[in-house]
Amino acid sequence: MQRESVVTISSGESCGEPRSEPRGADLARLAEACAPDCEGREEPEAGRLERVLRAFEAQWGDLSSAKPSRVWTALASTAALDLGAVRMAEPHLDALAILAQARAAGEPSFEPPAGSTWGVFAAERPDLRLEARPTGPAEGTFAGPAPFSLSGVKPWCSLGGQLSHAVVTAHTGEGRQAFAVDLRGEGVRAVEDPWPSRGLAEIPSGSLEFSGAPAFPVGGPGWYLERPGFAWGGIGVAACWLGGAVGLARTAARAAERRRKATDFPVTGSLLARLDAVLETARLSLEAGAAVAEGRRENPLPSAWALALRTRNTVFRAVREAQSLAREIAGPAALAGDVRFAKADADLTVYLAQHHGQRDEASLGAQLVEEGFPW
Repeated sequence: MQRESVVTISSGESCGEPRSEPRGADLARLAEACAPDCEGREEPEAGRLERVLRAFEAQWGDLSSAKPSRVWTALASTAALDLGAVRMAEPHLDALAILAQARAAGEPSFEPPAGSTWGVFAAERPDLRLEARPTGPAEGTFAGPAPFSLSGVKPWCSLGGQLSHAVVTAHTGEGRQAFAVDLRGEGVRAVEDPWPSRGLAEIPSGSLEFSGAPAFPVGGPGWYLERPGFAWGGIGVAACWLGGAVGLARTAARAAERRRKATDFPVTGSLLARLDAVLETARLSLEAGAAVAEGRRENPLPSAWALALRTRNTVFRAVREAQSLAREIAGPAALAGDVRFAKADADLTVYLAQHHGQRDEASLGAQLVEEGFPW
C-alpha cells in the first residue's frame, strides 16, 4: 500500500560533489544555483537571490497552495543542499502562501507581480514601531492606488535591500495587520546595519525604514496571526532545520564510510545509529504535523499553534543533537578543513537561533495545563 503525503528529504548533487545516489527529486539544477556559497564567499553575490528562487520554483513548482507535506519536503530537501539557499526560499514561499490564503478566505489580498521576490517581516522590537494609516478604500484585491501607507521602522528584515516585495506587519488602530509592500517603491529605505555573523553570512538581516510607503492590506486586523497557515509556516522553518542537519549528517556518514576498517569503527557506528534515531524522530514529528494540517488526523492539542510549538520544540532538540553527533563523527578535520561542512554547521547554528526556546515551551505548557494533556 502506497504511503500518502509523507515528509521526505530528497538527495542529489551539491557543490559539485554527490551526497549520495539521487532519491526522489533530481536536485542537480537547484544545487547548481546554490553552488556559489560553497566557495567560501561571505558577501551576497549579485543575482544569486533571483537565481536560487527561480531554480527552487523550477524544481518544485507552485507551492503557494500545496499540501504542507510537499512544502516541508521541498524546504528540507533544499536545506540539505544549502541553508543559505533555503533561507532565501522559505520566506518567499511563505509570503506567496499568505497571499493565496487571504484570497482563498475572501480577505483583502494582493496579486504578486511575475518574477517578484518576497520576504515576510513580522518581527517586533519594543523600541521600534511601524504604523499603518489608511489613505483610501480597502476592499478586494488591489491593482490601483494603495489604500494604506506605512511609517516607522521594521527590524530583522532579512535581505530587505535585495527583495522586490514583502508581507509586512504593522500596527493599526484595530491591532496588528499584514500588508504587501513594494520594497523598491517610494518611501522604503534599507538600513545597512552591521551583520558580522559567520553563519548565514550571505543573508544580512537589517532594518527597513518606511516613510509613507504605499501598502496593500493582506487580511484584516489580526488575521495574519489567527489563520491556521501561521502555524504551518512555523513548522516549515523546523523543516529547514531538519534539512540542514541532514546535510551535515550526510557529510559525516561519508567520512565514517572512509573509516569503516578502522579499529574504533564500532564507536563511530554507535554514533551513526544515534544520529539516525534523532533525525527520524524529527522527520516523524513533521509527518505527524502534516497529517493534522492536511486533515488526515485529529489534532491532539488545543490548537494549530500548540501543535506547531510541540513540533518545533521536538525538531529543535533533535536537530541540535544531530548537529553535535555529526560534528563528532566527521571529526575536527571537517570543521577545520572542509569549507562546506564548516559553513553548513555555522549556518545551522544561526538558523536554530530562530527558535524561541523556553518562551515557546512556556506558552505550550500553559496551554496544556489549561486545556488538558493529550497523553
